[in-house]
Amino acid sequence: MPITLLWAVDVYGRVYSLSTAGQRWVRADDLLLELKRVTAGKGRCWGIGCDHHIYLNIMPSETSIRYREETYENQRWNPVDGFTDVLLPTDRWPWSDVTGMNPQPLHSFQLPSHSWEWEGDWYVDQSCGEPSQTGGWEYAVDFPANFSPDKKWNSCVRRRRWIRYRRYTAQGTWAKIPLDDPKKPPLPLCDISCGGWEMSDQSGRYPYLWGVSQQGQVWFREGIHPRVPEGTSWEEVEAPKEVAQLSAGPGDLLWALLWDGNLLVRTGLSLDSPTGTSWLEVESPSKEVEALHVAVGVSVVWVVTKDYKVWFRRGVNSHNPCGSGWISIGGEMMMVDVGLNDQVWAVGEDRGLYFRMGVTQAEPSGNGWIPVSAQWGTNKELIPPRDECEFSGHPTETSQGPAPSGADSDSELGPTNSEHSATPILEAAAPSIVPLGGGDTFAPPQEVKEPSSASQQDAPKAFIPASDSFINSLVSDRDRISTTQPSITEMPQENGVEMPPAPVLPTLLTTGHDVPFMNVDLEGAGTARSAQAAGCSLSNVLGTLENSQCIGEEDGPVWAWVSGGGCDVDASSRISWLSSTGPLNSSLSLTPVQSAAWSEQPQKQQHQEITRKPLERSNSVWVRKGALRWWRDWKPQRWMDVGVALEQSTKSDGKKDSIFFVYYTQYDEKKVGFHVPTWFRRKGGNKNKTRSTKCIITDSLLMHVQYLQVFINEVTALVPVLQDCHYTFAVYTAERTKQRWPLILAAPSEKEMNDWLELLSDCCCEWRGIAGAPTRQALWSTTSKGDIMVHEPPLSLEAAAHPMACDLMFWRQIPGHLRCVESNSLGLVWGIGWDGAAWVYSGSFGQQPSSVNPEIHLQTDVKSVHVYENQRWNPMTGYTDKGLPTDRHMWSDESGLKECTKGSTNPPTPQWSWVSEWAVDFSVPGGTDKEGWQYAADFPTTFHGHKTMKDFVRRRRWTRRCKITVRGPWKMVPPIHLSDISLMPCLAQSKMEQVPLWALSDKGDVLCRLGVSPQNPAGSSWLHVGTDQPFKSISIGGANQVWAIARDGAVFYRGSVSPQNPAGECWYHIPSPPRQNLRQLSVGRTSVFAVDDNGNLWYRQGLMPSYPQGSAWELISNNVTKVTVGPLDQVWIIADGVPGFPTETPGSVCHRLGVGPMAPKGLSWDYGIGGGWEHISVRGNSAEPLRGPAPPPGGPSRSPALQRPAAQANGRAIETSQSLPSEDYLPTLLQ
Repeated sequence: MPITLLWAVDVYGRVYSLSTAGQRWVRADDLLLELKRVTAGKGRCWGIGCDHHIYLNIMPSETSIRYREETYENQRWNPVDGFTDVLLPTDRWPWSDVTGMNPQPLHSFQLPSHSWEWEGDWYVDQSCGEPSQTGGWEYAVDFPANFSPDKKWNSCVRRRRWIRYRRYTAQGTWAKIPLDDPKKPPLPLCDISCGGWEMSDQSGRYPYLWGVSQQGQVWFREGIHPRVPEGTSWEEVEAPKEVAQLSAGPGDLLWALLWDGNLLVRTGLSLDSPTGTSWLEVESPSKEVEALHVAVGVSVVWVVTKDYKVWFRRGVNSHNPCGSGWISIGGEMMMVDVGLNDQVWAVGEDRGLYFRMGVTQAEPSGNGWIPVSAQWGTNKELIPPRDECEFSGHPTETSQGPAPSGADSDSELGPTNSEHSATPILEAAAPSIVPLGGGDTFAPPQEVKEPSSASQQDAPKAFIPASDSFINSLVSDRDRISTTQPSITEMPQENGVEMPPAPVLPTLLTTGHDVPFMNVDLEGAGTARSAQAAGCSLSNVLGTLENSQCIGEEDGPVWAWVSGGGCDVDASSRISWLSSTGPLNSSLSLTPVQSAAWSEQPQKQQHQEITRKPLERSNSVWVRKGALRWWRDWKPQRWMDVGVALEQSTKSDGKKDSIFFVYYTQYDEKKVGFHVPTWFRRKGGNKNKTRSTKCIITDSLLMHVQYLQVFINEVTALVPVLQDCHYTFAVYTAERTKQRWPLILAAPSEKEMNDWLELLSDCCCEWRGIAGAPTRQALWSTTSKGDIMVHEPPLSLEAAAHPMACDLMFWRQIPGHLRCVESNSLGLVWGIGWDGAAWVYSGSFGQQPSSVNPEIHLQTDVKSVHVYENQRWNPMTGYTDKGLPTDRHMWSDESGLKECTKGSTNPPTPQWSWVSEWAVDFSVPGGTDKEGWQYAADFPTTFHGHKTMKDFVRRRRWTRRCKITVRGPWKMVPPIHLSDISLMPCLAQSKMEQVPLWALSDKGDVLCRLGVSPQNPAGSSWLHVGTDQPFKSISIGGANQVWAIARDGAVFYRGSVSPQNPAGECWYHIPSPPRQNLRQLSVGRTSVFAVDDNGNLWYRQGLMPSYPQGSAWELISNNVTKVTVGPLDQVWIIADGVPGFPTETPGSVCHRLGVGPMAPKGLSWDYGIGGGWEHISVRGNSAEPLRGPAPPPGGPSRSPALQRPAAQANGRAIETSQSLPSEDYLPTLLQ
């Protein structure tokens, strides 16, 4: 986490800063500086001085702020004097800007303020042409034609640019902003606010500055830029009424406080219109009490009224900046400020600083106030809250009595209890987290002696409300422990004794009854906390003042203002000066329930409420908890902060069961008084395991603590995925695979993501009895992200009757990073990286590797990222980036549907890092001209590398390389880079001295690897096989059948390949399907399948030993990306999509059912896991299934099959045949 600063001002105008990495307040170096208030942003802080001037403090950085001043010297040629500065009356000024409209002589440039200094003198910019020849001059026929460094016979005018740099020298100090000249400056300002640097997700932009004058006018600071941090001038923004104070958020949110106590909301704020378009008025939270202060963040609004009550505005976002209603928040504050990550800081009525604890996206209002306890001065004394009290500040019901009539009744405050007014009582009702296994017994409350009446009279006033917790609503029907509530008393302290930090309120646990609408035991859900709060008299702890101390510094600063706009903290940050003993989040804390009891319940009864009776505790139960982010994929789709817990318990037979919980808080704006647990339904009527476990009700607000549960024995895959450049992984179950609805979770770091993946994967493998390395029969696959996945196939996977369903397959990850993997049943596994490097699996098979595994190597992979620059021709300017309204983006991906610029394009995942700069790619298919352009008549037709008269559009591809480094059981096979590879499939009991391996180099050359065996999986050398053109796909099947596809789509068969002649004799050309170009094929024991450029799957008919080339191609299906055929002629594909789920990411594992000797083409498809799968290989699975009756022909597919009336290729119907193979081919199939 970067080091940032919290800024504050005391009542004497002294400015202090507190670092997130430090422990002490640091006063500004300028001891004479006195500010009224400050407003901070990223890397800077603005302030209003007591002299009504604006001050700016830029954080020091390694990069200096430099600004380039430039002016142009213009000359015209005449026959007598040559080039001279005597110009025509209609010409531009002799010294001007680039347009020539404004005069700019060298002596007219002045430093804008004392915070700048010149770096040097003026010099000529000689960047164009040869400096010795041109002297920096550019020539043209006349003003304002296009200038060039080449002087021609008709060059009558010339110009050259003069440059001078100035540097900002006031970084790290408070610099006065000069008044506007010659524009009229605003009247003295009484408030300023900095914001807008995250507007429209443009993170890192420069901030905007707003101000309010003493006459109620609103002003906007123009010209703020990274090179001009002070801005240039003030612009008045019309307001319907006089404004007293305003607040600008990091995004497009701006609220203003009127003198009459109401509020204004500025609408229409955007990058194109930074000052907005109009105002909307919002009433004060309380009709009787006017608003005193307003503060906004990205999507939150906080208000303090004149009775020092704090209010939170719910429903605020960019589309609804006004929000929908007010919620009362506990605590009495004088002002609040919303900083980064919507974190809230406040100055209390006691003039102490406080921080709002538990503010997250799921719970934006937080759950309690804690003091900012930092050291100050020259000693190590802490600055606690003024009366040493801790707040509890959950959103509360705003009325303690009968609700008034009207829609805004939720903004009324009811009468307080008379007992509380007589004796100040402090009640904190935040939940308590009980250690695992420690929730059976509860400690009785400690008795507290009644204080004396004298101490009660001297006790300071308690300004904290008696109760403001949502949990009180949750546990309102539970019995409370009756305790004596002590009053706040003074506790004298000896001189020289350090003041303690904020007191920790002890927790009292209550034995509550089960809430009717609960279905999971929540530890501490009904906990009420109460404790004796004591105030300390500061008069007895004042030590001897040092000479350097000023008035008001002897007891620590008395705060008047705080700004956290530049302080980067969040709810999970661990800052030394923020107390960690304050109120806790209202979160789901799981007790050790028996997971087996849950999992044994019938699936058909999952919608029923789980028994609320406590089960017998098990000493072997353990829980791993953490915090992740969850992608909620129903509207509104967004990332949500969630808590996660993995609970594992042991049955009586020793078998372990585990449940993975994801829990979060959700708010519903409903005015209800009772809630029944509900199931959320996804589009299509399928149940999502999201259940309300806690329901807390206030006026117009309903809060659910909900959870998702996943039984570990139902998990089928844990897959890292690409999404929003997060460290993201997906959790699949059989049901979620059917519905194409995985559970998407994101971790804050790569290490935490890997820890969770490893933990969950270990639990899954332990339950399934999988240990150690993959077996020789394993199915290997890779994802589009490069992760390697394996599946251990059971005998029923390829059974003719009742085969194992694809969505029940369990996939686990193997360390490494590859584009494709090929294997066979002898334990040979080869892979190819995205950079073409060949890798061979060096791990063991079917046994647990040792803790110190020498077979784990460092593996690197390099990938190229591409963006396309598009242009259209017009008669005036030629090719330009100004396209038609219907054109694609001028910077896009290959399809043109997504805008991709060089600046906005990032590496695929955070694990990748750039290793090169952007460069034009000249190796684009179709060829390019000398500048890398490809031409076409229009988008998106086929592009070619030469320009013709009919070409009106062009594009060129820019490429940039990125690199990833991982560790895995893979060893590189240098030096040739490959594009495709194939191992001959065989039975597990086969005995071969050398295993045939064929490959293609990245240049299209055909290679045969010699010396490959189970004892030497890497082989010894490459043998080049001659071809007359480059190839793009190759596959070797049973009996040394080698098939290949050339880059032009032609198909070839290699003849006479044998163990004695591994390279074969010659190539035989095989006709392709009509008007189709094949791109990939796979050869099994007796069958050949291929995929064309349009995604159609073809089967080669008529294969016989006497005629191995076959007779014809038959169309099987479309929607196919890749195909793999195993040693038993089993057929698997990577499908481009799944019918019925058009939005799913391409790439799904799919199994061809019904494949057998009598039906080599199969009958139907079974769709399995999908969404981002790149490659699959089943060529190692030679385990023959158990014999059984064949399924009825034409039976319904388990997964939805592709619907098409007739087999088609490029729009032309092709006759397909489902007849049995010919009699002369049956003996070959049965061999």
